Amino acid sequence: MVFKGNIECDPRGLIYEAYRMDIGEQECRSIFLDWALGTQLGADMRAMLTELLAEYAGDAPDHAMTAVLREGLEKANRPAVRRGGRSRTAG
Repeated sequence: MVFKGNIECDPRGLIYEAYRMDIGEQECRSIFLDWALGTQLGADMRAMLTELLAEYAGDAPDHAMTAVLREGLEKANRPAVRRGGRSRTAG
């Protein structure tokens, strides 16, 4: 079996492999989207992004994936904003 990182939240090794490539922000965003779409519905994104940053960002603080993961964590920490549509109210 091929080693693809050692953290459970990246079972396909997408983030692991991204850190081993010399790629730009757009490519990292595409990889991140693929990774995010492969996560379990309802998964704790904040915890997973924190784990990914702890695992990889220390050795590659200037890598484009580090910036993408930090941006994702920043957005995950924002409160959800309801956008448009009719509100459901009890009563």
